[in-house]
This record gives sequence, structure tokens and C-alpha cells, in this order.
Amino acid sequence: MHRTSVIRTKGFLPLWTAGAVSNAMMWLEMLAAALFTFKATNSAVAVAVVSACRSLPLLLSGAVMGVVADAMDRKRIVLLGLLLASASSATVGVLSFLGVLSTWHLCAAALVSGVVYATEMPARRRMIAETAGTAMAARAVAIDSMTNFATRCLGPLLGGLIYGALGVSTSYFLSATASLCAAVCIFRLSTVQAPSGRLSLTRIREDLQEAWQYALDSKTIMALLIVTTITNLCGYSYNVLLTPLGSETFDLSATMIGVLSSAEPAGSFVAGAIIGGARLRGRSFVWLIAGSSVFFLAIAIAGFASSFRCSLASLLVILFMGGFGSAAYNIHQTTIVIESVPGVMRSRVFGLVTVGIGCWPLGTLLAGLLATVLGPTGALIALGVAGIAGNSVLTLRAVKERSHR
Repeated sequence: MHRTSVIRTKGFLPLWTAGAVSNAMMWLEMLAAALFTFKATNSAVAVAVVSACRSLPLLLSGAVMGVVADAMDRKRIVLLGLLLASASSATVGVLSFLGVLSTWHLCAAALVSGVVYATEMPARRRMIAETAGTAMAARAVAIDSMTNFATRCLGPLLGGLIYGALGVSTSYFLSATASLCAAVCIFRLSTVQAPSGRLSLTRIREDLQEAWQYALDSKTIMALLIVTTITNLCGYSYNVLLTPLGSETFDLSATMIGVLSSAEPAGSFVAGAIIGGARLRGRSFVWLIAGSSVFFLAIAIAGFASSFRCSLASLLVILFMGGFGSAAYNIHQTTIVIESVPGVMRSRVFGLVTVGIGCWPLGTLLAGLLATVLGPTGALIALGVAGIAGNSVLTLRAVKERSHR
């Protein structure tokens, strides 16, 4: 099937557009907030704290959001999330325009954004797959993942350019407007997912217990959760190091820091196109852990190269290649759930995966502390080596279990 057949599926385009816009604006805000915080405090730890606030809700509420997405209208969840994100961004823009913006305001806005993002996998991403239908679900997820990679590339670029030229207020006003436009797209969506029942505190507890027991009984899902935790704890937290690395080691402008932040997602976009066209099937977990390991290897190499004052071009190439591993990990993370989890359990399992993704704030704080002790380059090396070690232990355990069968 051609990609155009997926795009023409009723309901796919509004959901895809909303995801592209919200993800691009999230990354734009992250870079703008990091640049503002580092300029105000000159502290890598402060940058890490602001970034951690954005993903903390994933850790605390990800599993609950999976239950909520099962019980409530998922279209309404996505719509309300976009409206909330728009209001939060507009508030930051006004505070900055008035000259009273501080880092705690950015932390509060990041927490709001994190609550909205906690609904991404169990609500919008699930709707993407179900709208496309069983036959085209994997292709729909691949296209959506490629778009996420593109927005991770575009967002920091826009953030660096706009922050450098017009300041933080314009960055957040743009984000607020874009989120509002995305909400309009979802409001006009005619395909509505039917809720499975009423939401209650008793049901939330029971559904969470059922989802966790399902994960414990499934070696594949449990391994997926472990890899997700390792990758977000030691992998994607590397991004918080790029602002101090670019400023202190390479003396880069805000625009060029945006370019540096875009290198890995640019590689992911290219790799996503290749993976989507190759139709890789049957070894989703192998591709998942291999992709994560390649990503970690690139982070470690980037740290070594930066410690020897490599050229900026070399660093960009290293991170670009790491994006290939990131793409394999991301695409197969979603594919594993779609292929192996029954529909009645899918949102709840996505919620558990979201909790694993929510380990990112712990990782960003760890990265900030490591940067204080080892510097940005030493922190990159430490994160990369730790991630490779964790994946190696998991791989050896899987091989050992298979050999005993």
C-alpha cells in the first residue's frame, strides 16, 4: 500500500496535523526555555530542572492517562490538551512581554505541557493507528513517527532562530497560536472514538493492576518497558546538555545551538523514511534494542569527540548518525504494542510505556548533575556508556533465556 492511501484515510490528516504541530511547538519551547534559563542562571542544573518539569507528568500520570483514554472520548482528550497547551504558552508569552518572566514560570508551563504530552500515546497515537485500520496501522505509525522526527528537527531550529532574533515572548506566542490552530483541526474531526465506560477511582485502580499484571506476564512487553526506561533515563536526556555544550565548548549562538539540537532528529527523519519503506517485520524487539544501542553509541562518541575539540561539522555528523538508531527504537516501540497487545488493553499498555518515557526528568536531572561534575562532554560519555551497558545486560539475559528453551 502507498503512503497516500494512509493519508487519505478519513480522520488521519487532522490527527497527523495536530501531532506535527504540538510536537514541533514542544521542542521549540524546550529550546527557548533552555536558552532563557541558561542565560539567566548560567547553570546546567537549572536548565535540567526546567526540562525535567516537562516530562515529570509522564512519570507520575502516564499510566493513569492510559486508563482515562480507555474510558473517555479520546478526541475530547486531545482537543482539551491542545487548548490547555495554548493557554499555558500564551501566559508565558505575556509574562515575558511584561518583563517579569522567571524560571519558575517556565517550570510551571513545562508541567502543564507535560500533562498534555502524557496523553499522546494512549490517545492521539492510538487514534492514528485505529483510524488507519488494522491493515495500515503500522504504516500510519511509521508516517506519524517520521513526522515527529521532522518536528524534533524543525522545533529547535525555529526556537533558536526566533529566540535569537525576537526573544522568548515571540517563541511562546507562536507556540500558543500553533496549538490553537491544531485544536481547530481536532474540533472538526468527524471520527470519534467511542468510550468504553464510565471513569471511576475504583476502576482506575483495577485497570492499572490489570495492565501491570499483563506486562508482568508478557516477556516482550516487560522488555519493552525496560528498554524504554533505559533509553529515556540515559539517552534522550542528552538533549539538555546541548545548550551548555554549545555555549561553553563551541561558543555557539542561539541559532547554531538550534542546529546542533536538530542533528539527531534530522537523522531520525531520514532513517524513518528508510524503515517505513523497508517494511521491517517479525523482529521488532531486535530492531528496538539495536536502535537504542546505536543511539547510545553516538552519544558516547559525541562526548569523546567534543572532549578533543572536534569540529562542529563532525559533531553534527555523529549526532545525525545517532538519529538512525533513535528512529529504529521509536518506530518499533509503538509497533510492538500495536502488533502484540489486544485492543482492550492497548491504551493501558501505552500508558505504562509513557511512564517509562517519563523517566526522562530523572535523566535530565542526572545529566545536569553529571555536567556539573564532569562537564558537558564527560556527561555525554557517561550517559552513552551507561545506556550501552544496560542494553547489553538485557540482551544477554534474552539470549540466555532463549538458549534454555
